[in-house]
Amino acid sequence: MTVIGLDDTDSRTLGMCTTYVASRVADRVSAAGGRVDRVLLVRLNPAVEHKTRGNAALAVHCDLAPERAETIAREELAAAETDDPRTNPGFVVAPGSPESVSDGVVAFARDALREIHAIGDAVALADESGYRHGGWGNARGTVGALAAVGAWAAFDDWTYEQISYREPDRWGTERDVDYDSLFAAADRHYPDAWDTVDRVEGEAVCVPRTPCPILHGIRGDDPDAVRALAGEIGGEPVHDARLFVTNQGTDAHLADGELDALDPKRGWRVDGTVLDGPETREGGHVFVAFGTDDGPRIECAAFEPTKRFRDRVRALRPGDHLTVCGEVSDGTLKLEKFAVRELNRTDRVTPTCPDCGRTMKSAGRNQGYRCRDCGTSTDGKVETTVERDLEPGWYEVPPCARRHVAKPLVRGGFDAETHPER
Repeated sequence: MTVIGLDDTDSRTLGMCTTYVASRVADRVSAAGGRVDRVLLVRLNPAVEHKTRGNAALAVHCDLAPERAETIAREELAAAETDDPRTNPGFVVAPGSPESVSDGVVAFARDALREIHAIGDAVALADESGYRHGGWGNARGTVGALAAVGAWAAFDDWTYEQISYREPDRWGTERDVDYDSLFAAADRHYPDAWDTVDRVEGEAVCVPRTPCPILHGIRGDDPDAVRALAGEIGGEPVHDARLFVTNQGTDAHLADGELDALDPKRGWRVDGTVLDGPETREGGHVFVAFGTDDGPRIECAAFEPTKRFRDRVRALRPGDHLTVCGEVSDGTLKLEKFAVRELNRTDRVTPTCPDCGRTMKSAGRNQGYRCRDCGTSTDGKVETTVERDLEPGWYEVPPCARRHVAKPLVRGGFDAETHPER
């Protein structure tokens, strides 16, 4: 057995895609007489700055000899190299089964979802492990390639994505997709296939907007469902397609944290309390103070692209107990989802006169309230029950705003009632 890891052949502007390169490598392995067991699509730390949107690395699990696998990987990555200075491809070829990689490489893969690795550390670990490797530019792709090699042994929650590719002469042109058939197929196969469309926003989430070779990518828990859904979408012809095993939709990037120890550029899951009422700022972004009354605090944010999710955040009140999930950056936690653990259903309000029913007026600083007509008085504000627009349970960003690795509520496995967004 041999594992071929690949990363960083994507270009934001010139249109290449690492999944396409990995699919070509798998085709070359088959053409050389090798058996391909699976092609792994591994989403790494989404907080890494020097990445394309999904931060994907790929691994081909096959039975080709390591030296032949290296030749194929080197040739395909050399052909895929672009003129984009931010593209720095790398590959790693590891002999043995995906389950037999060293503990160090497994730990490297696990940490690649939550930390930022140095290129030199990846190269040193590949050398120490006896793996063949190579790269172009600064070879930053070696980091993701090595992480992809160790991913199968590092994680145990896997989903699927069926990616359909465009004919090469169509790359960079507007995609021809029959959206009526797409939305109908998305309904038929939900929830086995998820995040295909966003019905409320009317957006086809599975169709990229970049000049890459991908026509559409269908994600889900059932490989048969994602294949079937992809086959039911009308439009331009499909040049090639492949089923990937992936960690998308698993929350593998989130770690349990404490409010006083949330390192930046990582994804966290943390408990706390809403401290102040939500505030909508310029651009439509919603911020809310979160933490403990006499301890650490952090701002949580629902940015404009999260659309209707912001209304859930606006419905929060001081005293609500939550679990929040998201990336920490510049002192702000960017919300991906949150769970209401306990709602504050009371408020302190100005009292009303028990005789006439009118709202009392302040009697002066620290002198309570009184009714000027009836002469009745009270020492201060009174507690009243408040109707809430939220219930205990989980709330998430809509499909159009979800990160690839973030787990949608429809997959289940959460610890309270969920409120999935479609």
